[in-house]
Order: sequence, then structure tokens, then C-alpha cells
Amino acid sequence: MSLHPSFHSGSITCPEQLSSLQGLDLAAISRVAARYPLRISGYYFRLMQEVGAPLIKQVIPDSRELNDPDGLEDPLDEENLSPVPNLVHKYPDRALFLVSSECAMYCRFCTRKRKVGTPTMSITDQTIAQGLDYLARTPAIKDVLVSGGDPLMLSDQRLERILKAIRAIPSVVTIRIGTRMPCSQPMRITPRLAGMLKKYHPLYLNTHFNHPAEITPQATRACGLLADAGIPLGCQTVLLRGVNDRPEVIKALIYSLLEIRVKPYYLFQADQTRGTSHFRTTIQTGQAIMRHLIGHVSGMAIPTYALDAPGGGGKIPLTPEYIDNLTETLDFTTYLGKPCSYPNTIIG
Repeated sequence: MSLHPSFHSGSITCPEQLSSLQGLDLAAISRVAARYPLRISGYYFRLMQEVGAPLIKQVIPDSRELNDPDGLEDPLDEENLSPVPNLVHKYPDRALFLVSSECAMYCRFCTRKRKVGTPTMSITDQTIAQGLDYLARTPAIKDVLVSGGDPLMLSDQRLERILKAIRAIPSVVTIRIGTRMPCSQPMRITPRLAGMLKKYHPLYLNTHFNHPAEITPQATRACGLLADAGIPLGCQTVLLRGVNDRPEVIKALIYSLLEIRVKPYYLFQADQTRGTSHFRTTIQTGQAIMRHLIGHVSGMAIPTYALDAPGGGGKIPLTPEYIDNLTETLDFTTYLGKPCSYPNTIIG
């Protein structure tokens, strides 16, 4: 696979490189990393040292990853929803196309923790060709999400070959790219990359920030380059215990996202992935955060709080409950906690 040449420079990939951090059990980290690989970009490593726990928890292996009886190896049933290797066809009109097996940084809460960054995730020219063939002979698929791993781990040339091939399929209308690179390695976003991507409109990019401290001048520049290329940007935040599970943190994050022209898209309840249970919050925690946001911040800043249902059931909105009664009137409670009603009848 043709990777961009700068990715491995300065990255943390073995526990010994973490020895400068105080209070870490390097032996325990080594045991975890032997099962779930360790990689932290040099950029994010420097940032997490400045910020502390909310960023450290996202990327430093934790012994609890190996003791998680409630977790599921493949929580979204992706393997059973793959008609060809590395392509998931769960929704009628959309497909998830996995084109990279690596990321600039391995998040400890990753949904594909079972295989990303390991030899079990094999992506080759042959699997790419099989995926493209499936897309071409399945005209019901109008939207393709290019993901991985992180597709921006690929060189510009290899990524463009894939995008060009997808765009050549007449039935595909929109292409989306899922990447954490604007957060984990923002220097990857260059004018050359943005100029290449804009050739394949309508193209959208969803990125992934979990904490307002991740929105740095470098991240701002990266998102600016993409936005200036006419690429609509969205953010898929994961609700993580001890990282961002407080209303004031999410509020600061969503306003910071709007400042850099990124639409808060989803706030995800953490998936039931094996090795990640220590990150999960209760549903009530997420709904309380949404109640703190709805009506109190701009509608543009409101993400959809959702659960990606175990077993491949798809995304389920977890909107706070406002309806008290629904008969000939809709009785509900406003965001201020006041009762209100609306007629639910047809007249004339």
C-alpha cells in the first residue's frame, strides 16, 4: 500500500517511548499494545502533554482494554455485512469502503479495534478492485463513505486513483471521506491534497474531534484549506467517560467547531466494542448533555445524539424526550421546562 511518506516520522509506537510521562505502568501498556497496537502521532503526543488527561485517555493503552467481558468483537456486525472484503453494505443506498488499514493515531475506543493496525486487516489492490466492482454492479448505492483505518494515510496519488474510480461509477452520487487527520495529524492537509479532493465533488468530509483542546491553530488551518476547497465538513464526536462527558465541554467543543467551519454532525454513544467499556457513559448522561444544548445554543451547533445499534441495526437517534402526550393535541415540555401544546387535528 502506498502511504504518505511523513506519517511514521516522530510517531510513538512502542511503550518505551512513553517513559517521559509520569505514573504510567509501561509493563501493562506493553501487554495491551501486544493485542491492540499503539500509535500516537508526534503532533498529538506534544499536544496531549500540554493538555493532560482528556487527550491522554484517548490514546494511551489502558489495562482495562484486556478485561472487558461485556464488549463485542464486531459490535456493528460489519463482517457479516461485507459482500466483498473491506466493503460494508448495511443501508440500502450507502456503502462503507475501507481503503486503508492504518491510522496516524490509534484511538483506544476505536470501533474497528479488532483489526485496524493489525495484520488481520488486509487491504490490497485486489480488495480495492473487488470493492469497486461491487459498487459498479450495485446501482442502489448512491453514497460511498471512504474510510478505514484512515484513508488520508494513503499517498495523494493512491487516494486519487480510488476517488477517480468511484466517481467514474454513474450510480454513485456522493462521496464521503471519514478521517481523523485534521485532529491527529493536521499537517497532512495540504493545498495539494485539498486541490485534488475538490476535483471529485460532490465530496464531503467527516472528521473527528472529541475535545475543544484538540482544535489548535494547526487544526484550524487544515479545516480551512478543506473548507476553502468547497468541501463541506462535519464532525463525528464520540461521548467518552472522563474525556468529554460534561455539558460545558461539549458546548465549548461545538462552538469551536463552528468557528473552524465544521458542522457538529453526530455525538455518538460509544459502541459496545470489546476493550472500550471503560469509556462508555449511560444514555442518560448523553441526553442530559443534549438538554443542555437544545434551545440554548445555535441550531447549527446541535449534533444528532445517536447510537449505532449492536448487530448492524443502524444509527438510532437518542433525542431527549419532550412529548408528554399525543392525542388530538401534542402536549410537550419546552427546553425551558414549561408545558405547551399544539393542535394535532386536520381542519377543513
